[in-house]
Formats: sequence, structure tokens, C-alpha cells
Amino acid sequence: MLVRLASLLGTAAVAGVLAVVPAAPAAAAVVTAPCLPDGAGPMCQVWTGKVVRVNDGDTLSVDLAGDGTGTPRSIRLINAQAMEQTVYSSVPQRRRGECHSVAATARLEQLVKAGGGQVRLTAQHAASSSRNRPLRSVAVRINGVWRDVGLDLLRHGLALWQPFGGEWAWNPQYRVAQAQAARDGRNIFDADTCGTGPAQRSPLAVVVNYDAEGADDRNLNGEWVRVENRSDAALPLAGWWVRDSALRRYTFPKGTVVPARDAVYLHVGSGTPTATHKFWGLTAPAFDNPTSDAEAHGDGAYLFDPQGDLRGWMQYPCVLSCPAAPAGRR
Repeated sequence: MLVRLASLLGTAAVAGVLAVVPAAPAAAAVVTAPCLPDGAGPMCQVWTGKVVRVNDGDTLSVDLAGDGTGTPRSIRLINAQAMEQTVYSSVPQRRRGECHSVAATARLEQLVKAGGGQVRLTAQHAASSSRNRPLRSVAVRINGVWRDVGLDLLRHGLALWQPFGGEWAWNPQYRVAQAQAARDGRNIFDADTCGTGPAQRSPLAVVVNYDAEGADDRNLNGEWVRVENRSDAALPLAGWWVRDSALRRYTFPKGTVVPARDAVYLHVGSGTPTATHKFWGLTAPAFDNPTSDAEAHGDGAYLFDPQGDLRGWMQYPCVLSCPAAPAGRR
């Protein structure tokens, strides 16, 4: 098994992916404390600041205390990925984006307002960044208690758990929070929040084979996502799309159909498509292998219909209501 954990100190970035690359740390006053607001976890660097604005469901502009400037920094939440917002505005009614994106922004604004705009930022590595935005866990103080806003978004089903390689302190809590939101059908995990979609009542399942045989980077097509149609009617998949927790996505082309009681496979690499085997065309593996250690890495595969409703998913490793092991490779 190749455990593929992206290095936060790497210099390569994959186009379209939330890459983790070095960034110069802000010259703010920094102290060291436990990463988690409750005093648990490994040690982190800690900053404080004032939120100038909430950009979207996983990004804020923060004026860092002690950096000697009044220039805010764009801060990206560690390990929480909201759906993409496309129209930004200080007026909530003017915002637009994928289903659930505006709701995530509104929830983050609500938390920041309840905390008076003051935030506590933590990271295991000051240089951790995504698209030149420092990666930080963000907590707000409400009723005298620091609350992790990323954890709140995951518990409400308003973000996906997106582990970053070197920033793992939050993984054990975050993966359970997402699993609970999925179990309870909250927001993203409510299959008709965005409206009645195609084949709304058709039972579907998603299985991801995240550990290809041999070295993952030498067997890209050994990583695959299987979309299972468990109904007695064929299911057209044109316009449906699959993603991991990052921004990578594949949209099924016109003419794609999952036969009744059958499946369609999406392979990560390149190849000649057939009726039931499609190819994502990526040049590197998409799915990090899970770990059972304190770093608690993992990921997931998510199937959305054309309206933006999540219709099937598999989070791994499973932490709640775990089914039997999936069928082997085909």
C-alpha cells in the first residue's frame, strides 16, 4: 500500500486542485498552544485577529494582531471545504453559487458575528497554505468558549471534510462530524435540498477504490469510483458529476447510462471509454489512502446530480454505521 499524503512543504501544484504549497508566514505575534480549542491535540502556532469580512463558506479576511499592518489576510479554513460560491457580495441576497454554498457563507458569518469578529487561528505549520492563502483552523469565542467554525460547518453538513497532509490535528473530530451529518441527512447530505432531481427515488450507491494495486501513482486506473444503480430501471447519468473533497471533478458525458442493477466505473487515469467504464484523465492519484494512526487521514467520493444535490457518497475510513467491505476490483 502506498500511503500518499501531500507534503505541505512541496512545491508542485496540480491545476484545479487545492494545492498545499509554502507561503510566507505573517509577521504577527505568535504563541504556541494545543491545536484544538478544548486544549487537546498536538501543539500549534496560534494567532489572533479581527475578521474584516467573510468571503465565502471556507475563507475569511482577517486583520492579524501584532503584524504591524492594517492589511487583512485571506485565511482558508483547514480541512473543511464548502461548496463553491460564484457571486460574492456583502449583501446576502445577491450571493450566488452551487447549492449549499451561500448557506455555508451565512453560517460562517453567523458564527463570526456571535464571536464579536474576534478569532483564534491555529496551524501545525505556519507555512501551510492553499492558493497563497494561509491555512488556519479558525475558532470564535461564544459565551466564553472557543468554538471551531470548521467543525461547526461539518456538523451542520455545510462543508466536506478535506484533509491536508501536514495539518492533521483536526481529522479525528472532523471525520466523525461529517459522518454524523451524513447519517442525519443534514444539508449537503439531504438528497433533495436543491429540488426534486432526476430519478429522485432511485437507490444509488458509490464505492471508491482508493488503494490501487501496487504503487498508486503507477496505476492510476486502479483507483476508481463505482456508481451503482440498485433500481430496476436504467439511470441516465449525463450531467451528473463526481468529485473528491478537493475541487477535482468529472462530469459524465451525454449518453452515459447505468443499466438496471448494474454499475458504471470512473477510473482516475486515462483510457478509451466504454459504456460502463469512463476515465477522469488525471495525471496523479486522486484519493489519499487512509491511516489508522493519530493523523487519521482519509477522504471520500461524492456523486452530485445536475441540480447540485449529493445523491451518493462514500467517506473513508468509515467511522459510523459501517457496512461490510465493498466488493473487489472488476
